[in-house]
Amino acid sequence: MSLHRRVLSFHYTLRNPEGRILDTSRGGDPVIYLESAGMIIDGLEEALREAKPGDQLTVEVPPEKGYGHPDPAQVQPVPRDRIPVPGEIKIGDQYQTGPNPGDPLVRVVGVEDDQIMLDANHPMAGLVLTFEVEVMQARMARAEEINQGKPLPIED
Repeated sequence: MSLHRRVLSFHYTLRNPEGRILDTSRGGDPVIYLESAGMIIDGLEEALREAKPGDQLTVEVPPEKGYGHPDPAQVQPVPRDRIPVPGEIKIGDQYQTGPNPGDPLVRVVGVEDDQIMLDANHPMAGLVLTFEVEVMQARMARAEEINQGKPLPIED
């Protein structure tokens, strides 16, 4: 791992293969990340490796460098009484698996009698993702950022 890592800030718009916007940072704060810290998906990080402030890129990220391919083992039946959710459970519902914001999400993909089929694959697994990116700022990472594995804010 190189000691010559950078901290970059960028705005992005993420589109699915049909061109629908899935997410964007436009209208909010740019993303700030530390290179090689696992903060963004590999395919996007690779494309930003040589980027400079002012660069505008369109980056296509295949599943292998994004959220992977769906894993059938991540789709499991769960008895209804083990799901602590009151009321009706419908296909398409999503639930967090724990109390913390970083806990994984599961999606309901089937409901049959007292069995609920849950899919723990990332919702974007299997998709080719298109990012429209504008690099706002870039600077060399500080030693404390590299040691902590996270960036400090970029000052103007």
